[in-house]
Amino acid sequence: MRREHFTLDVSNIDWAETDGDPEQPSVSIDFTGPATMLRERLTGPEGNTLEAHETDVAVRLQGLVGSDETMGVVSVTNRVTGEFILELNERAGDVLQFIRAARGYSKSSDTGEGRYQVTITLDGEPFVEYDKRTFLVYDDEGSLLRHHSLIPSGVEL
Repeated sequence: MRREHFTLDVSNIDWAETDGDPEQPSVSIDFTGPATMLRERLTGPEGNTLEAHETDVAVRLQGLVGSDETMGVVSVTNRVTGEFILELNERAGDVLQFIRAARGYSKSSDTGEGRYQVTITLDGEPFVEYDKRTFLVYDDEGSLLRHHSLIPSGVEL
């Protein structure tokens, strides 16, 4: 699977910059390559689709946090095996804006829902949908940037 086979689209984040009414941020990752391998990576050993708690979402920055030029590699991994499910390139500033919106939504909502929603689609059709509470941010050397990450209170890493 090539990173070019993935497109990422976000919604419900503009309110965080304009002090609008909070909405749960969501990200849709569409895959347009051969679907067999991605289906396998999103399936557990017993043949069931991986659930939200069995996956992790992270971004590894490829430069300085504050630079407009910095790109990041967004990844979804299998939490049990540590294997990458998918990776794609995005502007780091856009990813950090999404995380800020998710953090703001969390502060405004006591529903117990995830802080953001991830939908992975295969050729335009939803395959999995996850409510997530964690989004880890790593610098270009692989160190966790806790201040920029979305980590629920009480979670130890």
